[in-house]
Order: sequence, then structure tokens, then C-alpha cells
Amino acid sequence: MQKNRLGSSDLLISPIGLGTWAIAGTGWEYSWGEQDDEDSLGALEYAVECGVNWIDTAAVYGLGHAEQLVGQLLRRLPASQRPLVFTKGSLVWDPVTKAISHSLAPRSLLAEVEASLRRLQVETIDLYQIHWPAFPADGSSEGLENALAALATARDQGKIRAIGVSNFDVAQLKRAQAVTEVVSLQPPYSASMRDIEQDVLPFCEQAGMGVLAYSTLQSGLLSGSMTRERIAQLPDDDWRKARSADFQEPRLSANLALVEVLAGIGERHGVSAAAVAIAWVLRKPVVTGAIVGARRRGQVDGLIAGAQLRLSAGEIEEIRPFLPLGMGTNVPGSA
Repeated sequence: MQKNRLGSSDLLISPIGLGTWAIAGTGWEYSWGEQDDEDSLGALEYAVECGVNWIDTAAVYGLGHAEQLVGQLLRRLPASQRPLVFTKGSLVWDPVTKAISHSLAPRSLLAEVEASLRRLQVETIDLYQIHWPAFPADGSSEGLENALAALATARDQGKIRAIGVSNFDVAQLKRAQAVTEVVSLQPPYSASMRDIEQDVLPFCEQAGMGVLAYSTLQSGLLSGSMTRERIAQLPDDDWRKARSADFQEPRLSANLALVEVLAGIGERHGVSAAAVAIAWVLRKPVVTGAIVGARRRGQVDGLIAGAQLRLSAGEIEEIRPFLPLGMGTNVPGSA
């Protein structure tokens, strides 16, 4: 698999990386339902065998469980085969109530770095990202500069190789850049969620900032395997069922119509709708990598096909009429 340089860093990454939100298990606010850890590890290990060289996780996923899984994966693999590890902080939780809150306090963020190092069982985190500048998204981002200064200290101490941010708008990116070198942004971006095309992507391109797109399959909705019946049968503890507007009308119908077009193009190439959705995101040179999720080994090949597929100009135009309009960011913590 080809490698792309992540912004101004020395990190060379494959076009897709494995995300770990969906495999974080139950018992927390944004769970995707029950998940077998061995299935998760099998998917991650196979993806690495296939050439995926980075994994994206976060402290809050499973309230630490996803990072622990990644740490187990690293221990299973020879040092020469271990993927780069990207994680995120700023969302913290009460160990008793499990309630999630947001903190940019330097002391809190540096404690998160140390906790992530322990869970991941590494001495250095390749990319450490501020998960949210504010949570909910329309809340206060006061303290952002102090948080980035704290991460710069951790980087200078060798605990972090590079600093990134996630869910930042252009104004927040400019504030971050004024404090320290920020090599990447992790924004939500898919064929049904394209807000960042207006100003964020052009800014990143001009600034030479890497872009790691997440929600490229819209929480699985663009995978081609989601139907109205399957959505109705999602477990009650799957956050998508009740809290994702994309899984409800009027967005659901528009998204499913888009999936039909993606599936038709995929059929001509012998790949899935998911592969076409991933290729659509990667069609923009400013996108350094796309984060995708696999809950079992059998899903990995279909995702990797998306990194290898090149859509023609005609196919991109074929998709265009079905791109939902007015679709805003639809992720936890957003308005």
C-alpha cells in the first residue's frame, strides 16, 4: 500500500487506518453494542498484515478499553510489524458514574497522556490529538492555547512524536497553529457529510496540514449492509439507534438512496458500497488518510479495496446528484 506523509511530520501512513470506536465494547455512553475482543484483535491484526500501518483510538472509547486492546495488539506483533498509534484526549469520565465530560486543563491533559501510555504499553505515542475543542461542540473552547502548550511540553519530553487536533473549525485551527506545530486535523467527512469542503479542507491544503477523515462510512450507514430492518434491530445500547439523526428520517432515506448508487458503482468494479464510499473520500489529495472500522476480520478486505479503487470523473458525477444537501456534522457532542 502506498504511503502518504502526514502534514509536516515524519509520519508516513497508508491511505486507510483502522479506527477503534466501534470495537470499544459496552458499558459506556457511546457504545456500538456488544463486541468480542478476540474478533476485534483479529480484525486489527489482519489489517496490519494487509499493509495498514496506523490505528486511531481515543482514551474515551470504551473508557480506556479500546486503548487497552491496541496495547494487546502491539504486544502480539514483532516490533518491526507494529503499526503507528494515534490516540486522542480531552474527554474524561467519572470512574463511578461513567459520565463523560470535557477538560482542556493542562494537568488533566498531561494525566491523560500518561494514562494512554500505560494502556497502550508504549513509551511514545506517535500522534496525540485533542479530541474536541469543546464538548458539546457549541460549548466553550477556553483554555485551548494552554492545552496545546501542555502537549508541546509532552512532545519535547519524548512522550508524543507529533500533535494533532480533531473536530476543529478554521478559527480554532488558527489558534492552535499560533501555539505550536499541529500536523493534522481529524474531521468527520463522508459522501453524506461534507461541511468541511467549504472552508476547513481549503485551509488545511493551504497550511500543509494533514487530514485524517473519520466517519467515512457514516457510522456504518454507507457500508451497504445497513437496511431499515437492520437499523430497527440495533441493540438499545447502540448510540446510533436513538442519537444519530443519520439513522432517522428525513436523513435516512437520502442516505439509503446514496448507498444504492455507491453499490451500483461498486458492482461494476467488483467491490462493496463501502469501498466506493472510501474511495470517494480519498479522491481529494488534501485527505491524507481515511479512518475505517472493522469489527471482525472478514470486513477488512472490503475496506482495503477502497484504498485501491480510483473513481473516474464520470463516476464522481454519477454520485453527485445523490449527495444529501444541508447535512451537518452528526457526531456525539455536536449540535
